Amino acid sequence: MTSSQTVWLTPEAHERLQEELATLQQLTDEVADEEGTDENTAAIQRARRARIQQIHDLLVNAVVGEDPPNDGIAEPGMVVTVRFDDDDDTETFLLGVRGAEHGDIEVYSVQSPLGSAILGARTGEKRTYTLPSGATATVTLLNAVPYGMHAAADAK
Repeated sequence: MTSSQTVWLTPEAHERLQEELATLQQLTDEVADEEGTDENTAAIQRARRARIQQIHDLLVNAVVGEDPPNDGIAEPGMVVTVRFDDDDDTETFLLGVRGAEHGDIEVYSVQSPLGSAILGARTGEKRTYTLPSGATATVTLLNAVPYGMHAAADAK
């Protein structure tokens, strides 16, 4: 993530990212202190630095735990339920950010085909999007609630 786009994170995901960042920085510092590195070690270091930058960008631009309004509109921080119109299957997921684990719920980013299609949709609204195969799919937004409300309901 190289833009300054605001991202929504749960407090738990924010904490996990901070812990991962600290671990990666420590590992990177330890390897940097060693003399001579082989190609494999250098490749691992590049991957670590890339992940460190990705986490840093997420944390700098994060809105942590502030639920969006409970207005039924699909946006980051909302747990949405959609029905796939071709087979009547439903799926519930968090519109959030990939690369930051949010517990047991599946996460779709707003950059994914489905996430971008339903972004801004209101309950009952149909949206069509293109699948990676090139086919199109239509979904109906059945429900959108703030993550905090969804998590509280699951805890009961």
